Amino acid sequence: QVQLVESGGGLVQPGGSLRLSCAASGSPFSINDMGWYRQAPGKERELAATITRIGRTNYADSVKGRFAISRDNAKNTVYLRMNSLKPEDTAVYYCIATIWGNDYWGQGTQVTVSS
Repeated sequence: QVQLVESGGGLVQPGGSLRLSCAASGSPFSINDMGWYRQAPGKERELAATITRIGRTNYADSVKGRFAISRDNAKNTVYLRMNSLKPEDTAVYYCIATIWGNDYWGQGTQVTVSS
């Protein structure tokens, strides 16, 4: 079965940077869209960024200009580089991949931005 494993989360001070990685494995088919969602305590899960197989990107207004999503198709891996982090960015970040119309999710990685 398809498995997505996130890494790179942790504690960082405001203004700092962090890079998340998500590696997909176990799929005999090509991965279509990939992306990152995030969910803060008491709030709904929201889309942060997406990227198509050919590299077209989309960002939420709240992260535009600070976050950058990229992917390596040969490694089936998607990345999220986060700069100028704010306390409001604190959340569990989830990786998603779409394969033949089906969505697959990672278990999430915690990002905490605090002094």
